Amino acid sequence: MAKKVLVLGELREGSLRNVSFEAITAGKQIANGGEVVAVLVGDHIGNLGEEMIQYGADRVLTVEDEKLKHYTSDGYSQALLSIIDEENPEGIVFGHTALGKDLSPKIASKLNIGLISDVTAIEVKDDDNIFTRPIYSGKAFEKKKIIDGIVFITIRPNNIDSLRKDENKTGEIQSMSVEIKDLRTIIKEVVKKTSEGVDLSEAKVIIAGGRGVKSAEGFEPLQELANVLGGAVGASRGACDADYCDYSLQIGQTGKVVTPDLYIACGISGAIQHLAGMSNSKVIVAINKDPEANIFNVADYGIVGDLFEVVPLLTEEFRRMKAGSPN
Repeated sequence: MAKKVLVLGELREGSLRNVSFEAITAGKQIANGGEVVAVLVGDHIGNLGEEMIQYGADRVLTVEDEKLKHYTSDGYSQALLSIIDEENPEGIVFGHTALGKDLSPKIASKLNIGLISDVTAIEVKDDDNIFTRPIYSGKAFEKKKIIDGIVFITIRPNNIDSLRKDENKTGEIQSMSVEIKDLRTIIKEVVKKTSEGVDLSEAKVIIAGGRGVKSAEGFEPLQELANVLGGAVGASRGACDADYCDYSLQIGQTGKVVTPDLYIACGISGAIQHLAGMSNSKVIVAINKDPEANIFNVADYGIVGDLFEVVPLLTEEFRRMKAGSPN
């Protein structure tokens, strides 16, 4: 049965995050031939609605307000609940990001509906949508379906492919007026601690360092390799605890959960807490001096050696490959 599905587009510094386009794909699977309506909430949205259309949305609703310049669960929930009330959708899709993980339970609670979070795959069986999600820190997977009410899910970034962009596709973009009031939280300023670059949670390539990098300077060759591959740098909790890098780079059970196409673990032993955050990466390469390190148990490829020798060699080789050098 065809459904109307609302998809939340997530903005960051004036641009749409990739998970917004992946959410459109998920929305289309749930809609089953119905309408996918993208929702954009913010301060200055500009022509981002057109981009959502080009990636597959049938229609876009925008809510612009100075109070929505920075994310707060109060402000965004008011905007979303107003649109949900007016549109009366059969499905809702958010990204399983910091924003999505904070906002989705509040929306679900207000609507008194269920929520399936951290979805990594969607399949159709007997006219039902079956959602796959990891449990027990990624050691197992469960399949769930919603049998009554609105189908509400959050999707893990980098797991559901976005549709190919069609610049010729057009659709209606409508501005919605929503009164945002009684905010309990007002953000005056955002102080950024991480450098500009590829978003770690959406990176296709991640170069991660552990205690084996030995110092903050030890991350420099990792950053160089990441720059060559167009990827991002991450870290284990051990490296963060040792003050080699900021906790915003932490990958693991108490950090970010990532699923890149390529994950290169440098000087990481492979504690179970770290594996919970990266073991579902498509290809894992481990570099460690200890041949008995646990990281090799989940790696597709292992290199036993000193990361300070291996990483520069990899960087140089990748440079040659990208330059098309025969040597």
